[in-house]
Amino acid sequence: MDNSPEKPELSQKYLGGKGLIIFVVLLSAFAPLSTDLYLPALPSMTEYFHVSSVLTNMTIILFLVFYSLSMLVWGPFSDKYGRKPILLSGLLGYTAAGVLCAVSDSVYMLIVFRVLQATCAGAASATSAAILKDVYEGPRLEKTLAVVQTIFVVCPVIAPMLGGQILRFTDWRGTFYAQTILGVVVTILALLYTETIRDRITGNIFRTLGRLGVVLKNKRFTVLLLIFATSGITFLAFVTSSAYIYEDYFGQSSQMYSYFFAFNSVTMILGPFLYVRLSSRFSRFSLINACFAVSVAAGILVICVGRLNPYAFALTMMPATVMGSFVGPPSRFLLMTQQQGDTGSVSSLINAIFTLTGSIGMLITSLNLGNLVVVIGALFVLMNLLCGAAWLFFTSRPFMRDLRG
Repeated sequence: MDNSPEKPELSQKYLGGKGLIIFVVLLSAFAPLSTDLYLPALPSMTEYFHVSSVLTNMTIILFLVFYSLSMLVWGPFSDKYGRKPILLSGLLGYTAAGVLCAVSDSVYMLIVFRVLQATCAGAASATSAAILKDVYEGPRLEKTLAVVQTIFVVCPVIAPMLGGQILRFTDWRGTFYAQTILGVVVTILALLYTETIRDRITGNIFRTLGRLGVVLKNKRFTVLLLIFATSGITFLAFVTSSAYIYEDYFGQSSQMYSYFFAFNSVTMILGPFLYVRLSSRFSRFSLINACFAVSVAAGILVICVGRLNPYAFALTMMPATVMGSFVGPPSRFLLMTQQQGDTGSVSSLINAIFTLTGSIGMLITSLNLGNLVVVIGALFVLMNLLCGAAWLFFTSRPFMRDLRG
């Protein structure tokens, strides 16, 4: 076990240990900040472009799809060329794309530039977890993941509130200028970042991308990835539909929506903190079981009580949002430690598959299946029953039985 908090040969001359964690949090937050920031503007964007909400939602759904696919390229490339060159390439492109989104004069132009923005943003998320794995090991890695997760969940709190404030002084374009500023700030931090990768892979581009297949052949990694990524469908479904639930279904203003969404997001801060406290008393296996059970119960509450008013909906969503972040540290730790080497490929696969499965949830809520509150509650019940059953089944098999320890 590595008892040192940071490997001395990988120390950060300019960022320092705390600065590195903040940097990784910002890299991890590119996707939520690039979507949640303009969530309050979605209804007004639909009216501005005179299109259906399904088409407006494509600016988010396609962002997440291309963001996910691009990570599958950026991650292996970061194992070959280093984290820093990949980061700078992606961040510069993301910043330029933010400006292009802001000046779009049609929803189709906006969708195209969002795809470009997503492709570049993938570089940030593909390397974020890899940087932590470069620097930390063992229990220290799991605790650091919990710290990053705790800080990370503040982003969905800040983004809709900031987006709501921006809309008080300008229109939806201002939210994209804000994303441009984010790109500039993180690019500066990337320039200050000291390369952390020690051993780079060799070979041509095709061999580099082929490392993704090598990682996926690891049965333990792939099974865990599918279980935990599928459970994440529910939260992104809630994120996408939240503006329509609070503003259209409950009749709240965009400003009030940002406060309700902030409340649900603030409760997520409790998840990683609660996991760290309980992990010293209970096994990782037991805590993950409890997470699935509580999420199912929360879904039932949302269906039965959440329809009454926005306050009831926010309160019944609270257990679900807490559990959504609670499972983050143990699931990420298990995934990051199943494969020796290929850290960039591992990191990119985790983030890509999580985001792609989340897009399924977003698509489901765009299909006009009825009352969105009921749809969200039903998703929490069904997905957590399915994933909980899969977790219990596969951890009873010989090749994964040690995870019950």
